[in-house]
Amino acid sequence: MTTESYFEPIAGDRYKPTSHTSGAWDPAEQHFSPLGGLVVHAIERHLAARPDRPDTNNSLALSRISFDILGRLALDECEIRVETIRPGRTIELIEAVALIAGRAVVRARAWLLASADTTAVAGGAADRLTPPDAVAPWPLTPTWPGGYVASLDVRPLAPPQPGRTTAWVSTRLALVAGQTAGPLAAYIALVDTANGIAVRQPPTAWMFPNVDLTIHLHRQPEGRWVGLDTTVVFGGTGQGVTSSVLHDVSGPVGHAQQILTVRPLAAD
Repeated sequence: MTTESYFEPIAGDRYKPTSHTSGAWDPAEQHFSPLGGLVVHAIERHLAARPDRPDTNNSLALSRISFDILGRLALDECEIRVETIRPGRTIELIEAVALIAGRAVVRARAWLLASADTTAVAGGAADRLTPPDAVAPWPLTPTWPGGYVASLDVRPLAPPQPGRTTAWVSTRLALVAGQTAGPLAAYIALVDTANGIAVRQPPTAWMFPNVDLTIHLHRQPEGRWVGLDTTVVFGGTGQGVTSSVLHDVSGPVGHAQQILTVRPLAAD
């Protein structure tokens, strides 16, 4: 089976990560970003397979998803379990749990909200970013190791600064081999990259992993490019926050927040 993907399907809701998912601090772990996209892919498959009110389901848009990262993401087979917590015609709540070796490692909750034509009152979003075709690539690999980072095409709009970067991110890889992921799942599979593009301190000296990711969308993203207008703040007591305005090539689509645990790396 092709390895030009982040995951390979096994059977049912089970998936095998490829080497392209390997993490930045530990190559034996998965980077969370593609796993977050896989969770959204599983949610979309769950909704598509439901026999109830398919016309209503198609009019609901995934508008917020929150991921809690519960533990180590071993580079091993995972299972995604999805259930509808709160069904409804105009608002639904979906929960998904990712398990590795039978242990829950990620828990996600997604709110689906009714779609309607509100163009007459739309407004308040940030300006559109310079398009990615007008920006030169910038490799992340001198800063970060791991298969996931190596799989990315990163294009900053200006030289990255500690704690502040605006960049486009894309990948040539499929999310799941042999399965067509929707544009939202493919988009969310790249959002967690935000915590690595605007580092405040060298990751060889400090750890600052995020234990969550929350995404709010006011518009459904389109296309293969994820725009991250990102700011990273470290507090003085071991916590930090990575905040991003999310874009596609047509303009802003929403916001993402990540809470960080900041700690020095132990000396060898």
